[in-house]
Amino acid sequence: MKKGLDLTQGNVPKVLLQFAVPYLLANLLQALYGGADLFVVGQFDDAASVAGVAIGSQVMQTVTGIILGLTTGITVLIGIATGARNHRELASIIGSSVWLFGIIGALLTLVMTAFHNPIALLMHTPAEALTDTEHYLLICSLGIPFIIGYNVVCGILRGLGDSRTPLYFVTLACVINIVLDFVLVGGFHLRAMGAAIATVASQGISFLTALCYLHRRGFQFAFTRRDVRLNGYLSRRVLTLGAPIALQDALINVSFLLITVIVNQMGVIASAALGVVEKIIIFAMLPPMAISSAIAAMTAQNYGAGLTERMNSCLRAGIGMALAFGVTFCAYSQFWSETLTGIFTADPEVIATGADYLHGYSIDCIMVSFVFCINSYFSGQGNSWFPMIHSLIATFFFRIPLSWIFSHTDPSSLFWMGFAPPLSTFVSLLICFWYLKAHSPYFAKSRLRS
Repeated sequence: MKKGLDLTQGNVPKVLLQFAVPYLLANLLQALYGGADLFVVGQFDDAASVAGVAIGSQVMQTVTGIILGLTTGITVLIGIATGARNHRELASIIGSSVWLFGIIGALLTLVMTAFHNPIALLMHTPAEALTDTEHYLLICSLGIPFIIGYNVVCGILRGLGDSRTPLYFVTLACVINIVLDFVLVGGFHLRAMGAAIATVASQGISFLTALCYLHRRGFQFAFTRRDVRLNGYLSRRVLTLGAPIALQDALINVSFLLITVIVNQMGVIASAALGVVEKIIIFAMLPPMAISSAIAAMTAQNYGAGLTERMNSCLRAGIGMALAFGVTFCAYSQFWSETLTGIFTADPEVIATGADYLHGYSIDCIMVSFVFCINSYFSGQGNSWFPMIHSLIATFFFRIPLSWIFSHTDPSSLFWMGFAPPLSTFVSLLICFWYLKAHSPYFAKSRLRS
């Protein structure tokens, strides 16, 4: 395997950007899975089919969030061991993770396939979209092992400083997904079922390609079959680091589902509009997410090497980069929001309703530029509990209640509901600034210099 970036050396902004760009492109292409599904279904089918894919993909995003959170534990643990040059521990972490995530994959697949129908009903899915939602959920649930396998491989590579190779895997998957979407949805008119089959097939091919790559290239350190065993201590460490992030993502996505339930009761147009805007926001938040993920990996390696000031420089550079994207998207959304919502649907009512929602929601892209980067700064040091706690406070004590209140302020529009996300993220930001000042090496180092 080619050697990854040494994140403990070189100009901080340059190295961070060099690591983040492939991460961004990979996440962008991965987001095209759901985006392509929604786009193609929106071109060939009605609002019910669009709502079915939107609701189903929202549920699957919750599952994917759990998987991504858990595999972040691999990335951070490998990053710390890489920074400390502990090759023996690296091999043990990788080998133990294979068993650990094999077990997790089997359990998640079993639960989701068994309960896909009750989940669709629990979402208060509009009656006309219920069948499409059930089909999408069942088929995508069967592809969970592929999602887990792909993310484990990518988590390992990124922890080693290689963010470029995962880009190749996801590019292949994205191309296959888009082609199959047009064939199955546009050609065979399979509606949401066709979109789900396309997604699972592309994920499967991506995972198998990644697996073949690892098998043929190997690692830069000794790794044998004897390392592929469940190590209780290392598995607990992976879960200790990843579980709070997974729980945070899961509960936040549950909050999105609760908001979806609130909006679903406003009718199929509102439901479809919400799904469209959520897809747009996913794309808009990819730059700060990629930068923050790069911060987590870079912080982990420098934490392992004991380079505190370099960690702090990484945080400052990351926030500046993320803000450049966030401010630009927010400004565009204030004036031309309908050009964005019109990408995913041709229905004029859905376009207009979604545009109203996007006006307020887009402000959140500025707020998360700070919060995502600070969360990753702490996670990279092995502190994943604080990001989870403040995110849950903001989500369940502010975002959901505000969404419910705003939905009753004007039941005919999603305009006021759009301000719930940035208001709740602002609460997170205040908590983050307080915690940084009180507990982190960032301000401790600053006080030392003064």
